[in-house]
Amino acid sequence: MDSNIAVNSDNKETWGGGAGVRPFGASYGKMMMWFFILSDALTFSGFLAAYGLTRFKFIDSWPIADEVFTHVPFFHGNYPMYYVAFMTFILIVSSVTMVLAVDAGHKMQKKKVATYMFVTIVFGLIFVGSQAWEWKTFIKGSYGAVRTTDNKILQFVKNGEQIALADFVNTERVDGREQHTAKNGLWFNKEKTISQYSVAQVQEAFMADPSLQVRSERIDLDTKKKITFSRDESLKQLEKANLVVEGANLQVNEYGNPIFADFFFFITGFHGFHVFSGIVLNIIIFFNVVLGTYEKRGHYEMVEKVGLYWHFVDLVWVFVFTFFYLV
Repeated sequence: MDSNIAVNSDNKETWGGGAGVRPFGASYGKMMMWFFILSDALTFSGFLAAYGLTRFKFIDSWPIADEVFTHVPFFHGNYPMYYVAFMTFILIVSSVTMVLAVDAGHKMQKKKVATYMFVTIVFGLIFVGSQAWEWKTFIKGSYGAVRTTDNKILQFVKNGEQIALADFVNTERVDGREQHTAKNGLWFNKEKTISQYSVAQVQEAFMADPSLQVRSERIDLDTKKKITFSRDESLKQLEKANLVVEGANLQVNEYGNPIFADFFFFITGFHGFHVFSGIVLNIIIFFNVVLGTYEKRGHYEMVEKVGLYWHFVDLVWVFVFTFFYLV
């Protein structure tokens, strides 16, 4: 016998993915779902590790989450983190309804499985819709700022509070200027104007109001607040302005370091794609439940498998929420 040929010395049956030996007592489908979850967890871990390293490298210019995520749909005002907390709550509750659907499947309770799956789908749609709204708000911006020739972001302050460009700049449009619209592709651009205001308009309006100051994107690491310049220093800093910025895109960010926006779009978008995929899977499983497919099979293992995926997506959001919004 060739010594290079491996021989199963104890003659035990190996697992071929069928009804033979089951590692950990799991079916082939569950094992494959766990393999996928493990590989995807490594992917998200890499993204979040890169985010963490980049953030601490640029910690003095990283946007403050409480100043960025302050909006609530249909309400005007400053509500830092309220809506993000609501989104997180919705996703966590959807995990509970998914657990209830799996439990009902173990008990062969078709109506309860369908009900809990439907509620899970609704919560998932609310979350994805909220993410889309959050993206739109982030891209549109809250206050506006200017970028200087040395690629610094300057924000405007009055009586110690940040104010919007619309609060002190004439809203008349400069003839011939391109505006920030989806049609001309200004969401991803380098040199085109991405504001309805010109640098000259902003500078003129600023000089006309002596109560205005500018503050840097830089953060005083002792006070954890952005550095506000004196009136004289503000005028000097504003002389270096070469671009008016409203909102955030892949090139500039009115809130501070543009790399923050790059990570935000990529990581939350990647997670949002996972949630959307989970919703599609849940809808397919839901209709199979209603049609009695799993009742005929005698088990609801498909509900359990898609439940594993859904719980993983929810768990990832807890880490994304912690990294982007809380830390």
